[in-house]
Amino acid sequence: MRHPLRSLSAALLAAALLALGPAPAHAATAAPGYLTREAAFPAPGNGWAQVERYLDTTTGFRQEQYPADGRGDQDGARVTYFGAARPYSGRFLLYSAQGWDTAPGTPVLLVHGANDNADRAWANPGESGGCGAPNCPATGMAQALAAAGHRVFAIGFAHKQGDNLQQAQAVGDALALVRARTGAAQVDLVAWSKGEVAARAYVSSVKPSWGRAYAGDVRRLVTLGGPNGGLDYSYAHGWAFSLATWPACGGTANAPSPHLYMTCYGTYTAQPCLGVLPTGGYDCFPGQRQLLARWDGRYGLDTAMQDWWTTYYGGQGYYTSGQGIQAAIDAGSLIAPLQRAGVPAAVPGYLLAGGSADIPGILNETRGPSDGLVLTASALDTTGVPTVGGTALLGGLNHLELAWAPAATAQVSAWLG
Repeated sequence: MRHPLRSLSAALLAAALLALGPAPAHAATAAPGYLTREAAFPAPGNGWAQVERYLDTTTGFRQEQYPADGRGDQDGARVTYFGAARPYSGRFLLYSAQGWDTAPGTPVLLVHGANDNADRAWANPGESGGCGAPNCPATGMAQALAAAGHRVFAIGFAHKQGDNLQQAQAVGDALALVRARTGAAQVDLVAWSKGEVAARAYVSSVKPSWGRAYAGDVRRLVTLGGPNGGLDYSYAHGWAFSLATWPACGGTANAPSPHLYMTCYGTYTAQPCLGVLPTGGYDCFPGQRQLLARWDGRYGLDTAMQDWWTTYYGGQGYYTSGQGIQAAIDAGSLIAPLQRAGVPAAVPGYLLAGGSADIPGILNETRGPSDGLVLTASALDTTGVPTVGGTALLGGLNHLELAWAPAATAQVSAWLG
């Protein structure tokens, strides 16, 4: 999950994108019949050999809601790839890195997090102006893993803050395509931040009633700064969070607020689309609700924040009002269901955490050891992971750096073997 308080700036295309291309000549088997290949871009840049758009025609996918002011829209090249700024959630992008058809070994599928895309997350960390460090590299984990001999692919989700159960089905779709493309029986799954929840939901067969169960096609599951034990950041630091998101207060970040009402410049306002819980027919941030878990018992709360008690536990504060975190958890968090379901024992899990709570430009999570957003104890929580292949804490890396820093890339490559 790219940090929810950082707005993504639109990326300019450096060259005209090529039109629909032919199907890959190296495909080993046919793709599943419920998947339609709608478009291909054979020269996308950022180290990718191609980007393709697919539609899953399975009944059950739905059009998710987007904030009306455009803050959650796709941007840059992704508008071209998806063919829309607000894509239908049955659509996804499949990125293929250079060397996908020649490198040896088990293929790798990279899964990005919230408010992000596969280009910025894995191939061009500085694309939108921030990578968690003063100087951003021009390449990322996709190029590094490809250079190390891995066959690298990445998925791009339609909705930046979308339902993780729908996105889990898209992960399964992408895995099926990678297997068809390469002939591999299994694929290594590397998921960062919010993407960990979608990846783990797929592997654990936590799915909607219409969804497909795990197909036994994952060899290893690697999580980078994943909220394996959940997070409560938006509620524990609610006042600052809402100021950054609430339009009446000048907020523009593509993130949900823990409040239903807030006083801005003397006016008590409502913004139902920005709520964590479904409110008044709006539900623009379902994926964030699904990440929630309480950490107040272990690390307390940020009592320096205005209305800290009512923000976390619910009720009317001096300037804000909301239902509280427990109501949001009860409305659909996936953390406990995922831990109960468990990752299959045949799939070893590898958990990587950062230890630097120093993400420039945001209020960092400092109630306990963290990467600036996800508590270390959550990122390294192995509950429901019966076969732990390895865990590692990279103390010098923050949440954003976990997806591109050389130390993180080297650790992931070593785990993949």
